[in-house]
Amino acid sequence: MDWIHSLGLFFGSLIANTLASLSGGGAGLLQFPLLLFFGLPFSIALATHKVASVALGLGAAATHLKQKSFTLQEAAYITVIGSIGVVIGANLILKIPADLAERLLGMMILALGIYSHFKKQLGQQVKPIHRNWQGWLVGSLGLMFIGIINGSLTAGSGLLVTLFLVRWFGYSYKQAVALTMICVGFFWNGIGGIAIVQAGASIYWAWLPILLTASFLGGALGAYLSTRFSNKIIKQCFELLTLLVGLKLLV
Repeated sequence: MDWIHSLGLFFGSLIANTLASLSGGGAGLLQFPLLLFFGLPFSIALATHKVASVALGLGAAATHLKQKSFTLQEAAYITVIGSIGVVIGANLILKIPADLAERLLGMMILALGIYSHFKKQLGQQVKPIHRNWQGWLVGSLGLMFIGIINGSLTAGSGLLVTLFLVRWFGYSYKQAVALTMICVGFFWNGIGGIAIVQAGASIYWAWLPILLTASFLGGALGAYLSTRFSNKIIKQCFELLTLLVGLKLLV
């Protein structure tokens, strides 16, 4: 790559990961299409994007852990349950029609964004619900399903996790975004990257330094902004990103 393309890849990835870290997902909205635009085949671009996204979670982790807005037990639960789905999804990606799956996901994300928009008080305050053994069990099924989406598709699964945590368990948007960045951004994407490589895809190592740097800086910047903004602003950013991601997957 010449320096112009390198700068384009860096700033595109930085913007995507900053928005994702602030809103709770959606880094693949811009980063993955950039990799395709610069010439990577689908499976190689997907594996490269998954590995680079690990730096997004790492960049956001330090800021969110300092806030102590969730327990390590909650993070471990989301990580372990979702990772099972991630491995399943990574092995399904080569066997299902990607276009159909992405359109269905796009419709789902759009619907969730619209739902959030009309639920004005959703995620504005912490309202713990479904945090008994029955609730955690049903929540496991939802998280595992989203994990399958994360392992097999390129964008949107973090947004699904964010809204699921808000709606099912009663977290605020700030808490949900923090959990999503650490559990999905770091652990799910890391496990997904390993699983998709084992399933037969390759990583384009030459671009990883640029992507890892931009993802880390974007994760750190977005996490910093999320601690400064109110739940209302984060909710609005989430809804905007669901609109963009949903339309991108549909078109």
